[in-house]
Amino acid sequence: MDRSEPSGVVLDVRDLSKAYETASGEVVRALDQVSFEVAAGELVAVYGPSGSGKTTLLKLLARVLVPDGGVVRVRGTDIAGLRGAALDRYRREELGLVLQSAQLVAGLNVAGNAALRLMEGRLRWREAQQRVVPLLERLDLGGELERMPSELSVGERQRVAIASALCTDPGLVLADEPTGGLDRRRARVVLELLAEVCRERGTAALITTHDPLATSVADRAWALLDGKLVEHGPDLLDPASAPTAG
Repeated sequence: MDRSEPSGVVLDVRDLSKAYETASGEVVRALDQVSFEVAAGELVAVYGPSGSGKTTLLKLLARVLVPDGGVVRVRGTDIAGLRGAALDRYRREELGLVLQSAQLVAGLNVAGNAALRLMEGRLRWREAQQRVVPLLERLDLGGELERMPSELSVGERQRVAIASALCTDPGLVLADEPTGGLDRRRARVVLELLAEVCRERGTAALITTHDPLATSVADRAWALLDGKLVEHGPDLLDPASAPTAG
C-alpha cells in the first residue's frame, strides 16, 4: 500500500452491507448500504448500543468478514481483493487494532509489548524497541518501559495497546470500545491521547463505542441505527445529551 500520501481520504467505504439469518429464519441487516470516509489524522466515533452492528463494521474493515455488498478501500486499495501474504501484510502493517481489553503478553515488558508487531515484521528486537520509545513517551509511558503488564493500571495497559497499534505507522486504526473498564477521567486521557497522536501521525482512526464520552472527543460522530449510519450534530457530541445504550 502507498504510504507516500500524508493527507486526504484514508478509509473510503461505499454501500457496505452485511446481513445475518437468525435461527428462526429472520434476516437481520447489521449494515445496510453504509457509506462514509475517514481522512488522515481524523478520529471518528460510531456510536450505538450492543447489537447495533458496530462489531460487524469493525470486522469488515479488518477483512475478518466479507461484505454481502459494497466496497472498503484503505489508501485506495480494495481490501476485499487481498489474499494470503497481502492480507497478512495489511493487518500487520496498514491496520492497527485497539480492543476493549488490552491483550498484552504477560512475559513482555511495556517496551516489548509495544514493539511486538514490529518484530513480527522481522525487525530486530533492539531496533523495534528503540523505534517505539518515542511513541511510548508521547503516550506518557516513557518512564514505564521496563514494567510488566501485571504492574500496570487498566488505563496504562490501554495506552500500551495504542502504542502497539500505532507502531507500524498504519494508515488506519480501529478501536473497539477502547474506554471499557476505565473511569471517566482515565477514559478521557486515553481518548484524547489517541486523538492527538493519530492527528500528529496522519493516521485515520475509527472508534466504535456506546460511551458518550468517546463521541465528545471525536472530530465527527455517527450513530449506527437499524443498519444505517446517521451523522449527528453537537447534540450527540454532548455526553449529557447523548442517547443511552440499551
